[in-house]
Amino acid sequence: RANIPFGGWSRMKYLFALAAIFAALAIAEGSVPVRKQAPAWKGKAVKNGEIVDLASSDFKGKWLVLFFYPLDFTFVCPTEIVEFNNKYAEFKKLGAEVVGVSVDSPHTHLAWTRTDRKDGGLGSIDFPLLSDITKRISSSYGVLVEDEADEHFGVTMRGTYIIDPEGVVRSFAINDEPVGRNIDEVMRLLLAAQHAAANKGQGCPANWKKGDKTIKANRKDSLEFFKQWM
Repeated sequence: RANIPFGGWSRMKYLFALAAIFAALAIAEGSVPVRKQAPAWKGKAVKNGEIVDLASSDFKGKWLVLFFYPLDFTFVCPTEIVEFNNKYAEFKKLGAEVVGVSVDSPHTHLAWTRTDRKDGGLGSIDFPLLSDITKRISSSYGVLVEDEADEHFGVTMRGTYIIDPEGVVRSFAINDEPVGRNIDEVMRLLLAAQHAAANKGQGCPANWKKGDKTIKANRKDSLEFFKQWM
């Protein structure tokens, strides 16, 4: 049997090596941790009624709301995308861009944007829809259903990623297929992430909204918040 040294630095190095292996496995399986670089991507997208090339590098220096949805021409999906579009101007005012992603082809995206909303289509939308027909992007972000026994095998769940101007993930959430997102909550999280980035040492408490008080992240100064909190 192998003799693994467990004394002093040898034990610590062994544990660090194990931690590194598990971290690498998590990334390989598509886990995207908060505070880590978001996976890079590129592909075809529909933007302003045309099929164009689009890449994550196009958004360097900007906040990005990257959201995944199951499929075009379905049911909950158009309600989310239209609501994102309704608030797109507000996202832009915050210095953020929005990109939607599914495993459909760019031609299907284009057809969907040319279908009237009364018929389950999107109509014209102002932000791009990215095609992940290879499913590599969805897999790298951990939102692709890869279990062949699952009824949604091969499509993406409703993942939402808020990525900062340096390409670092600041927030993410994944909803099951039947559960639509609250776009106001996505915007609230974006505002909180932006506030935290601009004000180091401050935390945004539960239900925080722009203009609310924050918590200073040290024991002494945090009491200023807690004394008036309740």
